[in-house]
This record gives sequence, C-alpha cells and structure tokens, in this order.
Amino acid sequence: MTEHLKKHIRDIPDFPKKGILFRDITPLLLDPAAFRETVDTLRSRYEGKKIDKFAAIEARGFFFASPVAYQLDAGFVPLRKPGKLPYGTISESYALEYGEASLEIHKDAVKPGDRVVIIDDLLATGGTAAASIALIEKLGGEVVEIAFVVELKGLGGREKMIAEGIEAEKIVSLVKYQAGE
Repeated sequence: MTEHLKKHIRDIPDFPKKGILFRDITPLLLDPAAFRETVDTLRSRYEGKKIDKFAAIEARGFFFASPVAYQLDAGFVPLRKPGKLPYGTISESYALEYGEASLEIHKDAVKPGDRVVIIDDLLATGGTAAASIALIEKLGGEVVEIAFVVELKGLGGREKMIAEGIEAEKIVSLVKYQAGE
C-alpha cells in the first residue's frame, strides 16, 4: 500500500495553534517520486469509472485533484473559502477542530447526475469533508467517493461522514495516523 509515504509527511507541533499536530505534505510535494506515486495511486483508482468531475478542497486538495482530473479527462471543481470564486455561488458552513469556516462552490460547477470524486489532503474531524459532500449533493451531483492523502484516525472524521450517509467503502485514505501519534 502507500503507508511508506509517511516518510514524506512532516509533523509540525502546535500549528496552527497550540495542541494541534499538523501533518505537512509539503515534503511529499517536493519529492517527484512521492508526488507522482500519490497522484498515480489516485488516478488508477478512478480509471474506467466514468467520473465527470473531481472536486478539491482549498487549497491542498487542489495539488492532487487537478492532475488526476487532467489525466482522466474530467472536469475540476474548486471548493473555496468565501469570497474567492468570481461567479454565483452556494455555501456550506462547518466546524473545524480549531474553529469554524465555510466553503463555496460555483452554482453551475456540478450538473444533476454528475459523478464526482472529492479529493483533499487530510481527514481529521470531517467537517470540511461533510460540507464538501453537502455542496456537491445540493447541486444534484453524486459523490462517488471522497479520497484523502492522510487520515487522522481517532478524531471522528470517518464516523461523521458515515453518520451523514456516506458509505464506509466510499471513504478512501492513502496514509493513516492515529491522532496524536
């Protein structure tokens, strides 16, 4: 599997605030072989599955979803912080492990029936993921899967998505850590 990618993920204690152990994927992005493997693993998972769009959560999800969408001839949908998208949007608010936030999507980014995969760098408490799923579904899209490079087990993110109706097998992560590990 891809657990060996952990050596390319740096731990940053007390970021963005005291008590948070941040998993920094920058070293993975800097290593051409590790970055290629990450993108190729995601791409191969969705080849032949007729995915219409790959949505990504600002900003680190963009690094992975964009090349996968390009390689699979699918559209790319940015899910962004409020005020960053220039056209009409819909939004969804959510709680983070260290505060509150909102995501927006262009109101024409997903068409009813579009098959969408959401990609992000990290699953922690699941608030951002749940908000992104809600946005895709509000526009009539079908969330085929939601994929993460890193999952922090023990913070309830996977359980939150399952409680909101996402089937466990539709939640994919390449690397897993126990929270605080």
